[in-house]
Order: sequence, then structure tokens, then C-alpha cells
Amino acid sequence: QVQLVESGGGLVQAGGSLRLSCAASGQTFSSYGMGWFRQAPGKEREFVAGINRSGSLTYIADSMKGRFTISRDNAKNTVTLQMNSLSPEDTAVYYCARAKVWVAVPRTSDHMDYWGKGTLVTVSS
Repeated sequence: QVQLVESGGGLVQAGGSLRLSCAASGQTFSSYGMGWFRQAPGKEREFVAGINRSGSLTYIADSMKGRFTISRDNAKNTVTLQMNSLSPEDTAVYYCARAKVWVAVPRTSDHMDYWGKGTLVTVSS
């Protein structure tokens, strides 16, 4: 059974950094693209970042380019989201998700088939 478990969320001051991790199990991790999404209170879930199977290709949402980086370690079955220069607008629950097998670099929720339960990131002003 596929399981995705996020960690690393918490409270951080504006301008600070956080590193989120997602541990995957129950699958051949290197066979799937992975992505991060977020959902702020009262808002729809939005795409944050995607990465292909090998980690050679990534895509970051425009509003986060230059601040967020996605990476993966296929030996450890983990995908990481490094977030820098955080602002209160980045406050949200962040979700790790697995891409459908035919998707190279995921960019939308429709590209994903399994989701973690999320980790809360709160950025104080």
C-alpha cells in the first residue's frame, strides 16, 4: 500500500526557511514523479513544485520560483521541499503527492494519484 508521510512543518518567522520532507513507502519510488501542493485556509489547493522520476527535471510554480526548491533521493525514498524567504502568504498545509505513472513532471492535482496527509506551515509576520 502506498504511503506518503510529510514532516518538517512548523512555525517560522517571515523571511525564514523550512525544509519539508516526504517519506514514501509501498511503491517503487524511482518509477514515479512526485509533487508538492499546498492549501491555505479558505483557499483551493494549489500546485507548488514537481519533479520527475530521476530528479533531473523540476518545475516550480511561478509565485515560488527563486524561493522554493524540490529535490529527491531515490535511495532513501524521499522528496524534499526547501522553502526560503517565507512570507505569511506561504502559510498553508503542504501535501506531498505521487504522480500517475504516465506523468513525467507533475503540475496539477489531476496528475497525482496518491496523497499524504499534509504538514502545517505557519509563517508569522
